[in-house]
Amino acid sequence: MLYLDHAATTVVRPSVREAMAPFLDDRFGNPSGVHAVSRSAKNAMEAARERAAELLGARHPLEIVFTGGGTEADNLAVAGVALANGGRRPVVTCATEHEAVLETVRFLGRLGCPVTIVPVDSDGRVDPAAVSAAVTAETGVVSVMTANNETGVLQPIGAVAAAVRRITQDVAIHTDAVQAFVGEEVTVAATGADLISLAAHKLGGPKGVGLLWVRDGIALEPVLHGGGQELGRRSGTHNVAGIVGMVAAMEAAVADRAGFRERVGAARDGFERRLTERVPDVSFNAPEGHRLAQHSHVRIPGVTAETLLIRLDQEGIAAAAGSACHSGAHEPSHVLSAMGMTPDAAAECVRFSFGWPNRPEDGPEAADVVAAVVEAVR
Repeated sequence: MLYLDHAATTVVRPSVREAMAPFLDDRFGNPSGVHAVSRSAKNAMEAARERAAELLGARHPLEIVFTGGGTEADNLAVAGVALANGGRRPVVTCATEHEAVLETVRFLGRLGCPVTIVPVDSDGRVDPAAVSAAVTAETGVVSVMTANNETGVLQPIGAVAAAVRRITQDVAIHTDAVQAFVGEEVTVAATGADLISLAAHKLGGPKGVGLLWVRDGIALEPVLHGGGQELGRRSGTHNVAGIVGMVAAMEAAVADRAGFRERVGAARDGFERRLTERVPDVSFNAPEGHRLAQHSHVRIPGVTAETLLIRLDQEGIAAAAGSACHSGAHEPSHVLSAMGMTPDAAAECVRFSFGWPNRPEDGPEAADVVAAVVEAVR
């Protein structure tokens, strides 16, 4: 199987497996306990917290909140700020955000929080001026992702943050950097954000663990209630093995970023060149210079994504249509609809996403298979 669905989830790195192993065996303790087994787990977790803070350029380790994944981190960031201190503060976001943000925003709207969803252009990029125009002195949180999970389009998050700051210094800026971290610089300084969401399984870490960086001084209303872990911001027994694995994956991603971009960029570019040679009417739904190195979002007129994906699976290639979170959904992708694509055109789009295990030659090899399937279907 040639796996080209790394945007959905990627393979756990060997270094991550090694880092996690002790915490699935003799260092299995609950870090909230007081005995030696628990202390061993807690020490490892706090060391991981310190390292995560360093990798993000945070000022203090306690700005890191470990969560059960990227979705929870997004929920905590957006709802946590909007509802903090008993408030119902306005929220501003972008039309192509991940459902974890958009559904949270819609939920907040039902609670009475004023909501503004800013449109994007035909490339899927938001205008920083349009975001700042939606912000008032009362706005609680602005959420704009660093890179889109479907198309790979990079948003101008730094410019968005700067534009919003010119309106008010009191708004919290959140960015979902789940797709971006593996190949792009994601730090406090680079994003200009106040809250950053990450998920381990996009980086070569385990599923079921993520984090939210929260700038010191920002109040959060918890979305999970219970034992008061994470300074009361996120209750629940810590997944120590997952946390250690996530930070090991972050370290590996940062150390390999240049090589990652070179390898997967070569694979992606080789894929697109070969596919264009063999299927001349193919088009790619992300602007050059403003997309992730690992994403190729393809439209092939006359071939539905459903048909193509079934045939590709039979030929040993794994790819996807839209977000993995919407697998099996029949309505058009909200991302492609926001970009102005018709439902029929959106139904002809497939995402090929490369990852750290892929070789440069995987791209042309995959393109040959795709082209043969397209020829057979047509």
